[in-house]
Amino acid sequence: MPDTHANLGQASFTRLDAEQQRALVLVLHGGKQSSQQPVDGRSASWKRMASMQRAITPALREDGIGTWLLRYRVRGWNGGAPVADARWALDQVRRELGDVPVVLLGHSMGARTAAYVAGDRSVVGVVALAPWWMPEDPVDALRGKPVLAAHGRTDKITSARQTRAFLRRADAVASETAFRDMGRVGHYMFRRVAEWNDVAVSGCRALLA
Repeated sequence: MPDTHANLGQASFTRLDAEQQRALVLVLHGGKQSSQQPVDGRSASWKRMASMQRAITPALREDGIGTWLLRYRVRGWNGGAPVADARWALDQVRRELGDVPVVLLGHSMGARTAAYVAGDRSVVGVVALAPWWMPEDPVDALRGKPVLAAHGRTDKITSARQTRAFLRRADAVASETAFRDMGRVGHYMFRRVAEWNDVAVSGCRALLA
């Protein structure tokens, strides 16, 4: 399905809905530390998660789970800009689908965004792929929610060690935390693609069982 109101400078979706949809995976792509450049179809971070969305949706649809890929307004974190887009997205999900359970599936900056909005009443858990989590990021929004993180050991963009440290902090509030070592792979999930896709599908299914 084409993007929903995909004007540059506005947040938008690529929606792949399921028949008799009972749940949703909200896919959150990565980005940069600072950039006011609008996210368009040439954005590598958006394209990577668009590829994953296409790959994982058929299996999720078998369980009545659709996927919506959020396209942020701009590419940069910029002190938390994607957080507002994700909150808007969750409001749109309720407007369009009602109170369906939602899993946040985020890569890199998308996983960071997920950690800030996981307290939303529709969110039942987070699956984080090569997350960009920092020591100053709060864990309070994860209270009572399960969190699964997967990270490669040779990631030079974000840190598997930092991910483990974040999960240790989240243990105090989350209902459950889990870490999957993806082996000697880097940040962009170009190696062992099938394994990354499997983590996404199995993780989302488990949280929506």
